[in-house]
Amino acid sequence: MTLWAGRFEGGPADALLAFTSSLDVDRRMAGDDLVGSRAHVRGLARVGLLDADEAAAVLGALDAVESELAAGTFVFAPGDEDVHTAVERRVTELAGPAGAKLHTGRSRNDQVATDLRLWCKRELLVVSEAVLAFQQVLVERALAAGGAYLPGYTHLQRAQPVLLAHHLLAHGWALARDVDRLLDARRRLDVSPLGAGALAGSSLPLDPDGVAADLGFAARFENSLDAVSDRDFVAESLFALTLLGVHLSRIGEEVVLWSSDEVGFLGLDDAWSTGSSMLPQKKNPDIAELARGRSGRLIGHLTGLLATLKGLPLAYNRDLQEDKEPLFDAVEQMVLALGALGGLLATATFRTEVMQEAADGPVVAATDLAEHLVAGGMPFREAHAVVGGLVRASLEPGGPPLAELVGGHEQLGPAGVALLEPGAAVLRRTTPGGAGPAPVAVQLERFQARLDADRARVGALRAPGVAP
Repeated sequence: MTLWAGRFEGGPADALLAFTSSLDVDRRMAGDDLVGSRAHVRGLARVGLLDADEAAAVLGALDAVESELAAGTFVFAPGDEDVHTAVERRVTELAGPAGAKLHTGRSRNDQVATDLRLWCKRELLVVSEAVLAFQQVLVERALAAGGAYLPGYTHLQRAQPVLLAHHLLAHGWALARDVDRLLDARRRLDVSPLGAGALAGSSLPLDPDGVAADLGFAARFENSLDAVSDRDFVAESLFALTLLGVHLSRIGEEVVLWSSDEVGFLGLDDAWSTGSSMLPQKKNPDIAELARGRSGRLIGHLTGLLATLKGLPLAYNRDLQEDKEPLFDAVEQMVLALGALGGLLATATFRTEVMQEAADGPVVAATDLAEHLVAGGMPFREAHAVVGGLVRASLEPGGPPLAELVGGHEQLGPAGVALLEPGAAVLRRTTPGGAGPAPVAVQLERFQARLDADRARVGALRAPGVAP
């Protein structure tokens, strides 16, 4: 029997149930539904809508359902549209007439919104913890890299040499912003919709403030229409997850490039790469490619949800059932991607000799030559033109080496030639936040402090007495 059978003379068509059922998707919220239902029962008891015996019977039935779900013995019935219907049906079977009072003052509209917010509060922490673990891999590899350096790129063209540690930490800082976004989204969604009913609240003496506090929410809703229709928190969570996916895609792209024979900066561990069914010599960076590919999947999830939301009037519409599958998938894929990419990078071999050879090409120090002229009083635009002319002459067919041209230039000479020596240019990156040894040493300390602070932020939200 459906929750709405009283209004209808006959039962729903099988095709209707097949199309509208969300049980396969939302059953992962069963635990959250139980938590929300317990708080609702306790709230009903506080205002006298359930007596002590009824409340005890319903709470006992909810405990029994939790045990059945944990043991895998819970039987979903053909008429269970969703996990919320299934739980209420089973509670009523176990608790009898008292169980039929479970839905008093509650609609599936505010019930589902509450369950989903509880799920998001917990799972965004799970993703945040996975990001922190991945950042730890980056910082450990950065510390181990020491003075190794490689070309930094713009437009995928060699630009200036940077320490490998600096390059790795660039990804680390981007991920730190992802942690910020995930936790900020979590803070904003920390509002209980329970008590909003279908859309207008209730004539019954409900206690939404007490229920919100019971569930560990920071506040209760202010407007019942907004409470049941709001999916900003899903869109915002999806955006934070999608941008995280974009950042992982960028890392994946670099792994694919660096591990190619053409670049050769990175060697993959056997356990974190795959082979070819036809080509015996292949070692493929499948993890990196899938991280890159699945970011497109997340972008689709986000744009799909936004397209759904843009056409909806207040308050609840069944279209909102489409919010969960993309959100659940985005969380799952990001946790998997972070673990797999973390394993790949933790075990990969950085071929620093190849990196350094690429970074020691004389033209990569061109900016240092221009800055040397600037330090001697030449305007930068003029210095840029002088060095550009020397580089152009050295690259012409049969042209002399750049070092020869630099050594013969009256304002560069031996001092300029010294700037072209292997490893010289990277040592000259001295400004705060720059890519040279001194600023990178400071950056490593600051990044580790940030990582510790973010672990403390997440840990505080995991502390006893703090709601998931």
